[in-house]
Amino acid sequence: AVSGDVITPDKTEMFDEEGSNVTLSCSYSSADYLYWYRQYPRSAPEFLVLIFDGATNSKESDVDPRLSVKLTTGNKKHVDLKISSAAVSDSALYYCALRPTVTGNT
Repeated sequence: AVSGDVITPDKTEMFDEEGSNVTLSCSYSSADYLYWYRQYPRSAPEFLVLIFDGATNSKESDVDPRLSVKLTTGNKKHVDLKISSAAVSDSALYYCALRPTVTGNT
C-alpha cells in the first residue's frame, strides 16, 4: 500500500440563498500549498486562490474579491473558501487541490 497526501470535500453539494455568505470546506492530511479552482459548465477550470500550509491569515482571491481562503489547523486540517454575498453566478463546480491541476500560465 502507498500512502500520500489526501484532500476531500466536507460536502459534495451545497445550496444556499442569494446574498448569503457561503463557506466551502475541504479536509486535508498535509500539503505545502492548497489551491481552489472553479469550473462553469462547458468551460475549463479557472484558478481562484492559493494559500500555503501554515498561513495564519486569510487570503483574498485576485480573481474575485468576494472570495477568500482560510486554513484551520489542529487534529483535523481544513481549507475553507468563503464566498461573500453569494450570487446566482457563483453556481459552479469548485475544486480544492493539494497541487496545481491546471497547466499554462501561473
